[in-house]
Amino acid sequence: MINIGLLIIRLVIGLLFVGHGAQKLFGWFGGYGLKGTGGWFESIGMKPGVTMALLAGLVELIGGILFALGLLTPLAGILIAGTMVMAIVKVHAANGLWSTANGYEYNLTLLAVAIGIALIGPGKYALDTLLF
Repeated sequence: MINIGLLIIRLVIGLLFVGHGAQKLFGWFGGYGLKGTGGWFESIGMKPGVTMALLAGLVELIGGILFALGLLTPLAGILIAGTMVMAIVKVHAANGLWSTANGYEYNLTLLAVAIGIALIGPGKYALDTLLF
């Protein structure tokens, strides 16, 4: 059952990150694409905005794909964790912990899941298990 649990966690978190990356890169799923996200990044001091949006989108997309597949899982966890650290520092920390006040509660949860899976491994139903 542990392996099924790890698979569910990886798929949900990984695919959500794929979606967030696609929002930034392509404007899919209600996102603003590179130009819109880049403009917002500029407004919070992340310059050059479009370049930073491209990097964030790629990290989320690639990290999410790897995490969902259980491929290079430690790297995937680090990529996801890195984006959550940036989200906490640049956007949510000033609002406190609770997500009801736009705080970092949710980001911290995703960070813990990504690091936890990176440390314990992706489980039996993962490409890492098949390949390595």
